[in-house]
Amino acid sequence: MADTPNETHKETLRQAALEYHRHPKPGKLEIRATKPLANGRDLARAYSPGVAEACLEIKADPATARDYTSRGNLVAVVTNGTAVLGLGNIGGLASKPVMEGKAVLFKKFADIDCFDIELNEPDPEKLADIVCAMEPTFGAINLEDIKAPDCFIVEKLCRERMNIPVFHDDQHGTAIVVGAAATNALRVAGKRFEDIKIVSTGGGAAGIACLNMLLKLGVKRENVWLCDIEGLVYEGREADMSPQKAGYAQGTKPATLDDVIGGADMFLGLSGPGVLTPDMVAKMADTPIIFALANPTPEILPDDARAVKPDALIATGRSDFPNQVNNVLCFPFIFRGALDVGATQINDAMQIGCVEGIAALARATTSAEAASAYQGEQLIFGAEYLIPKPFDPRLMGVVASAVAKAAMETGVATREVDIPTYKAALDASVFKSAMLMRPVFQAAATAARRIVFAEGEDERVLRASQAILEETTETPILIGRPDVIRARALRAGLEMDLSKLDIVNPENDPRYRDYWETYHGLMARKGVTPDLARAIMRTNTTAIGAVMVERGEADSLICGTFGQFRWHLKYIENVLGKNHSVQGALSMMILEDGPLFIADTHVRSEPSPEQIAQSAIGAARHVKRFGLAPNIAFCAQSQFGNLDCDTGTRIRAAMDILDAQKVDFAYEGEMNIDAALDPDLRARLMPNNRMQGVANVLIFGHADAASGVRNILKMRAGGLEVGPILMGMGNRAHIVTPAITARGLLNMAAIAGTPVQQYG
Repeated sequence: MADTPNETHKETLRQAALEYHRHPKPGKLEIRATKPLANGRDLARAYSPGVAEACLEIKADPATARDYTSRGNLVAVVTNGTAVLGLGNIGGLASKPVMEGKAVLFKKFADIDCFDIELNEPDPEKLADIVCAMEPTFGAINLEDIKAPDCFIVEKLCRERMNIPVFHDDQHGTAIVVGAAATNALRVAGKRFEDIKIVSTGGGAAGIACLNMLLKLGVKRENVWLCDIEGLVYEGREADMSPQKAGYAQGTKPATLDDVIGGADMFLGLSGPGVLTPDMVAKMADTPIIFALANPTPEILPDDARAVKPDALIATGRSDFPNQVNNVLCFPFIFRGALDVGATQINDAMQIGCVEGIAALARATTSAEAASAYQGEQLIFGAEYLIPKPFDPRLMGVVASAVAKAAMETGVATREVDIPTYKAALDASVFKSAMLMRPVFQAAATAARRIVFAEGEDERVLRASQAILEETTETPILIGRPDVIRARALRAGLEMDLSKLDIVNPENDPRYRDYWETYHGLMARKGVTPDLARAIMRTNTTAIGAVMVERGEADSLICGTFGQFRWHLKYIENVLGKNHSVQGALSMMILEDGPLFIADTHVRSEPSPEQIAQSAIGAARHVKRFGLAPNIAFCAQSQFGNLDCDTGTRIRAAMDILDAQKVDFAYEGEMNIDAALDPDLRARLMPNNRMQGVANVLIFGHADAASGVRNILKMRAGGLEVGPILMGMGNRAHIVTPAITARGLLNMAAIAGTPVQQYG
């Protein structure tokens, strides 16, 4: 008998998952050294005899273990495999792929190192003994997939005996995300925690923890009705009871879910498929909140619930429906905050801080990064968007800082941090450009410049404009059709006040005559007729933006989100080139070990010696804007005069020009890229070279080489580009590339927002 399409699809997914785990090397984790071990000197420091010094320091002061070992950023994910996902008691070994996956999430979302530890120990007290014995190794413990009620026993014993955070994610992680989703659902429904009736199914660890959290948020104990496979939990019931369930007993008589669901404002399901029927939903209150969290099949499918209650607010545990209750919104960041302040536990205040942070983030404007990761979804706060998406990069800063703040306020932190500074550092660890861009944003904040975006209808431009309004003193000007801008902003979930924007409508703008006459005046002697000027001012948004800058109606133009760089450059030079000469394009590539600037990536294919020198001067000026000292290497095939090739000859002539000008920055060349980035190699090749340390600017004699290096670093080394920065135009125009992101546009707006006199 042939397989059905559904069976074939399942088998395809199964094989894909197995291949993912098997190749290119088995598993999802590996261990890498953080220090070099390349010679005898390194070995003597890493191990005997040097390692003894670190041991003695820790013996004298145990707190220094954080300084000399990885313990302060190391979490153990511990399980005995007795309640793994929906697979049940499959044992420690079979649970290992899940625990490895949890460790990967810690690293991906919060940069926390993690060991997965699977133990063959079913006895909860003995399991707690083993976990407690590992305290010297780890900064925190994440308990995972341990069956109820054993998990309550293990957690209680570990919390009492250990002086580091112990967190059972199945309980508290789920409870925190449910708390955040419920907070926002009640806001949408216009209800309050203290007034609502809750009916819950599932008396396991997650279900009990969720109810406990809802009580902490204001729900009244007498308004909670707990059901399980045996029906209502009531006083005197003997079947399948535990102390945790007994705490939620209602009445003294048996009852079913159907008996108690009437008038419920909220259903909380952590049980099994099909438990909640449409008939039961029909008995619930108006605008009911239905959290059907059983996986993979929820207690009721959203469409079935809305068929009888169209206004229902629904969350599930699945990613293919809106409002996925996913623990990854919580656990990486609560551990991040706890580790960073050296918390001795994760208490109620820290968990509630987490709830409030997650809930507030969903109500804020959606980040461009989250929108990019979830293209096609409307991430607008409301019934379909009650909690943020896991790939929203703001989670780290918002949640971890809220946790750290609560830990300090409740006295469980052993280290103090300044919360604004700490949050900025967390944001910088996620947004790689944030720390380097800080001095640029600070400089831009001193002047309220007007930035005109040529492609004002582009969603990336709209998101950048929203951020500009929220984060800077700049005024964005958008060239585009107002109706299109309004519709796309709404589709993107942006609550933009268009009255705060200057919108230039190419199809109908009162300034049209002024613009085409200005353009014709500039271009009349270059073959542009009045009719052509009129047509260009109706269709060419780059030319319109350049004219606005020329007329003083804008301070800087940003264009290039589509089209070719040199096409945009032609119109910028035509309109703005009277008093300025383009010196080249500079790209800052942010790499794991710091920034590397590259020029000229776009403007001059084969620059003359004078143009190479200008490019170096412009690059040095811009590098200083980022608070860095320029260290410029001229790169070519030849090395310190060993070849008379074209690029080498032109670069040597450019260096003669700089020597004569006595510039105030370090430069050396011509050399290969490896010599520029390896001071030891450079010293062997040219012992008396005049550059110290690693070059942070690479200037090339051919745009092909500069552009190639830029693209390789971006595509294969994970480099994040800031730029290109158009040098020589007095900060009056910049041409980006079609690959730029909304955050990249925000960075360019900050660069454009700096008055030219502030950087020379």
